Parts: sequence; structure tokens; C-alpha cells
Amino acid sequence: MKHFEIPLYLESERLVLRMFRDSDWRSMHAHYANPECTRFTLGRVLSEGESWRQTATLAGHWLLHGYGPYALEEKTSGALIGAAGLWYPADFPEREIKWALHPDWWGRGYASEAARAVQRMARAAYPEALPPISFIHRDNLASIRVALSVGAVLENEIDFRGGRFQIYRHPSPRAG
Repeated sequence: MKHFEIPLYLESERLVLRMFRDSDWRSMHAHYANPECTRFTLGRVLSEGESWRQTATLAGHWLLHGYGPYALEEKTSGALIGAAGLWYPADFPEREIKWALHPDWWGRGYASEAARAVQRMARAAYPEALPPISFIHRDNLASIRVALSVGAVLENEIDFRGGRFQIYRHPSPRAG
């Protein structure tokens, strides 16, 4: 089994970023069952069984790569509000910082807060590596706003899975 290359737990001002638990899939289903949440990523809503498998994929990514997305827990309420972290599926161009929030939590700065926490962690864990990207469908304006708000810069646009995706490069360790 691969060892973990990054911390299993992070905190930001309002969030706990932690490993996924079996019970988290139900909360993640609120994301995966919403067409606005899956429009630019999966292209369709998921059933409960598919949401469980997708959540298991997020958790299993840690075992395959030594890093992965965190479950995002809002500190005050303890609610699981989504996921954010390092992600590198086999067909992606590079390791990325991903985020996915339940719609009830949109527009409050949680995605940017989580992305900044992941940026800091990635800089510490991989100081000599090329900074990660965020790989975003060009029509996903909300995610593009998050990428720009955390200092990522548009680097390229490519065809991917039947759509046009933009590559936003996160700041290097020397940038901050």
C-alpha cells in the first residue's frame, strides 16, 4: 500500500478538511443528485448507488496516489458541505486542485477558502513540483471565478471528454 504524501487533516478558518467516512456518501449525494452540480463534470445526476461509488472513488484516490480530495466539514454546524483537494484521474493532463460544494453552501467563499488551504498544503508537500492546475470546463463560470480568486492563471484550453476545458495554473511556492 502506498504511504500518504500529504496530511490527512487540515483546518482553515471555517472548515475542517478530513478523510472521507462511509457515512459521507449520503451528504455527497446532495451534490451528485443536483444537475447544476454535475453539469460540467459528470454531465448527469447520479443515483444513490452511483453517489456511493463516486464518494468511494474520492476516498480510494488516497490509496492509489498517496493523496486525494478531502471531505469539507463546516466547523460551526459540522455539516459536510462538499469536497476539495488534490485529484489526478488517469485521463487528466496533470494533478489538479478540485472543489465541489453542495449548492446550499455556494456563494459564501467556502470553495476559495478550501482551495487556498489545499494550495498551502501542496506547496509544503511538493515544494519543487510544478504547481497543480485546476481543470475547468470553459462554461463553468463559477469555478473559473474560484480559480481566479485564489490566484490561478489561465494557461491553456484543450478538448476533453467532448468539451472544451481550461487549465488554470495555481501560484508557485515562490509566489506566496
